[in-house]
Amino acid sequence: MDTELTSPRSDGTRHAAGPDGPEPSRHAADPIDSLPPTFRWGVATSSYQIEGAVAEDGRTPSIWDTFCRVPGAVANGDDGDVACDHYHRMPADVALIADLGLDTYRFSVAWPRVQPGGRGPANPAGLAFYDRLVDELLGRGVDPWVTLYHWDLPQELEDAGGWPVRDTAYRFADYAELVFARLGDRVKTWTTLNEPWCSAMLGYAYGDHAPGRRDLGDGIAAVHHLLLGHGLATQRLRAAAPAPVELGITLNLAPADPATDSPADRDAARAADGLANRIYLDPLFHGRYPQDVLADLAAEGVRVPVRDGDLEVIATPIDVLGVNYYFGQLHSGVDEQGRERDEGGRPVRRVVPRDLPRTAMGWEIVPESFTDLLVRLHRDYPGVPLVITENGAAFDDRPDEDGFVADDDRVAYLTEHLRAVARARSAGADVRGYFAWSLLDNFEWAYGYDKRFGIVRVDYDTQRRTPKRSALWYRDTVRRVRDRA
Repeated sequence: MDTELTSPRSDGTRHAAGPDGPEPSRHAADPIDSLPPTFRWGVATSSYQIEGAVAEDGRTPSIWDTFCRVPGAVANGDDGDVACDHYHRMPADVALIADLGLDTYRFSVAWPRVQPGGRGPANPAGLAFYDRLVDELLGRGVDPWVTLYHWDLPQELEDAGGWPVRDTAYRFADYAELVFARLGDRVKTWTTLNEPWCSAMLGYAYGDHAPGRRDLGDGIAAVHHLLLGHGLATQRLRAAAPAPVELGITLNLAPADPATDSPADRDAARAADGLANRIYLDPLFHGRYPQDVLADLAAEGVRVPVRDGDLEVIATPIDVLGVNYYFGQLHSGVDEQGRERDEGGRPVRRVVPRDLPRTAMGWEIVPESFTDLLVRLHRDYPGVPLVITENGAAFDDRPDEDGFVADDDRVAYLTEHLRAVARARSAGADVRGYFAWSLLDNFEWAYGYDKRFGIVRVDYDTQRRTPKRSALWYRDTVRRVRDRA
């Protein structure tokens, strides 16, 4: 495996982020140069997307192992059985991070690897892998940032009802304590959940992700129990911490703007914002669910299963909010024929496409919405620092004969989104770090291996890693910003 941050060319020279492609901007007015010396620079991954080794050292199946076996659920029938083989190649992957000059690596722990079946004692062999990973990172001067849950629920807990069942929140808090007991002496920053919207809505309401259920009531119950699990785990880890730690949660937040200033479009944007953003932010920061969202759900015959004391647990103070951003959308409350009600009498809610550049996922590239989102969080949910825990893009990478990808589209995407972060900071948003998604090309959930987000290319046949031009650009940008400090 080539872990150098250059890649051999057929003429014997080396690729670099110089004459072959875009260099980091050196203009003094580049907003990126305003980022402070204390700014965190990192990359992020998740367990099921990269680890492989799904049946080794006591790991039991997760809902994603099961979902991948459902015909038609995942593109090409792909699965995470091998993925990037990170479980066996971890030291070399850590060396890549260190060679990029990054100070933080955000990774997730596989619940069924650490606590097979989701109940009972920890699995020593599973914990030992993360023990080695943390030590490897610290030995190379990289801070570990642990995410406790990135969607790989033990299948046994799904069989018992999954996240729509209240007991799963308590099982999650138990599991969090097991991981913290082993790693809490060295890991200072902990994220409870990654993107509960995806777990709840894609997994239980819309059926696009594991476990593939399609029931809005189940999805909303999952929202509440995910948040409850977050609060319970936060309380337990805070109580168990032998020294100060940073505890938080990561949300994928999607700015929702009206397509026009009409009342119908404004109401559609309000509803979309409520179900994507405020249903998580308001209980976390204000200790309540938004009344308009509760009314919208009631109109669909759905209620949030809140019990006395739940909201106080969910609103347990956190130290950092992780923000994952990929795109914003325009929303309309009328259909293409101008009607505000569908055939069932419900309000029309639709996304209005724009004539904008898109990623390979079909997502519009809207960096200005990123700035607006961060400023809004600062205004409406103040007092907690923000870290960009994921931001990146899939493109149709074209490797040369050596496996090198001159991904100028990804360089442009990262440049504009980092500038958006810097502009938000200039407007007062307390953003303290940025983690590119992702370190490696990997298993992209229902898209299988068709979509590549990595700044490092993975040849899935050989498992060879080759840094792309975006990796070299990222390294050089981080170096430039630090040198200016």
